Amino acid sequence: MNKPASAKVWQARVEHNKPVVLVAEDDRNMRDLIANVLSGSTMVFETVCVENAHLAMDYMETTPVAVVVSDLKMPGASGLDLLGFALAQDPTIQVVVVTGHATVESAVSALKQGSFDYIRKPFDNVELLCTVERALQHYHLSNENQQLRERQRLLSETGAMIGVSQAMEKVRRLIDAAAAHDCSVLITGESGCGKELVARQIQLQSARKDQPFVVINCAAIPENLIESELFGYRKGAFTGADRNKTGLFEEADKGMLFLDEINNAPLALQAKLLRVLQDGTFYPMGETTPVAVDVRVLAASNRNISDLIQKGEFREDLYYRLMVMEISLPALRERRDDIPLLAYYFLNKHCLRLDKAISGITTEVLGALLRHDWPGNVRELENLVQRMIIMTEGDKIGMDVLPQNLLGEKVTLLKALDYIAPQSLEEIEAYFIRKTLRECQGDRALAASILGIDKSTLWRKIKRYGLEDIDSA
Repeated sequence: MNKPASAKVWQARVEHNKPVVLVAEDDRNMRDLIANVLSGSTMVFETVCVENAHLAMDYMETTPVAVVVSDLKMPGASGLDLLGFALAQDPTIQVVVVTGHATVESAVSALKQGSFDYIRKPFDNVELLCTVERALQHYHLSNENQQLRERQRLLSETGAMIGVSQAMEKVRRLIDAAAAHDCSVLITGESGCGKELVARQIQLQSARKDQPFVVINCAAIPENLIESELFGYRKGAFTGADRNKTGLFEEADKGMLFLDEINNAPLALQAKLLRVLQDGTFYPMGETTPVAVDVRVLAASNRNISDLIQKGEFREDLYYRLMVMEISLPALRERRDDIPLLAYYFLNKHCLRLDKAISGITTEVLGALLRHDWPGNVRELENLVQRMIIMTEGDKIGMDVLPQNLLGEKVTLLKALDYIAPQSLEEIEAYFIRKTLRECQGDRALAASILGIDKSTLWRKIKRYGLEDIDSA
């Protein structure tokens, strides 16, 4: 399609940190009317007017556009031509077709080709304004979805822990350090925080990555059986021992053994664990010759072991043997910045497994997830996302599938001091940027890296949300 070489865009001065609504209309009076209607919006955007589709295409080739409001019948290229061009430039652009030549066929054609909505002339001013505002909200949501999906994909491909908060950056640094050195590691945190994921990440990044990774939950096995599970036994060691049994320490030789909920280990077992950590040997039940193994031990606890030591329920010497390095995982309520990213990670993960086609999560649901305290931590969030996927009938998770206990949840004064619950996508984005800048002490390059955007994009968003003065305060 050939376009005039002398194309000139008619527009007011545009502040490029604001989203642009591009109006393409060949009738000057109608063009001015649409611009006047849009000027009454309470949303933040700039309106740019052009007289035909060719000029609109020229503009979009050099400037990002959020919403296009286009006449259907124009000289040269039509509104449908402009629709196709816009979506080819950026699939997140929302196109609203406005025409006085409305027919059922043209409406169906525009909608099938991807237009956001279709309005007839003469139009109701309120209807036009509301439609454009909804299109702009949809544009912001589509961009947010795209960014979250991309960041989730990158994190998944690298095998990294999901999260961009400062707390998770600290955890990642500790994982890197633990993986580089062959020592015992104690991983602490509330139930559901992902302690086993941390252990597996250490193994994947370590020199033992191709060796066995063996897991045992010390709380799930009866006290009279856990010793034989860990150390094994020899035939005839006790009534019913009709064969030799290899213990988990032998199975993990050259690799790693993860002792989950080590705080539940009986005191007698703790003494034997201490010996293995000290000299790498143990005695299977019924054996008189020690067995030597090369096993790196990782342990996890959901309780404060120092308190257990004070009560005489945990050996102090074992505690110090285990915590050559300690990694403390934050509760999900302590890293709210990561909730949207985690929600989208679980959405992608379980939509594939459940064979559901759901493209995103509405802003209202994200706001509710951000306000919740998550006593069950990441595990609770994952289970909730699975439930909402199963119950969702449309292409987005909405408030209709949110549990009742999250629907009426209010922000407490204590939470409000650190976190003001956003109600719109722009407020969520502004909150993330503000918090990241403060945690980075105003270092914009570092903040852009953590947020997963380039520095120029961050600069525009800082200007847009009035965050220029944020520093370490």
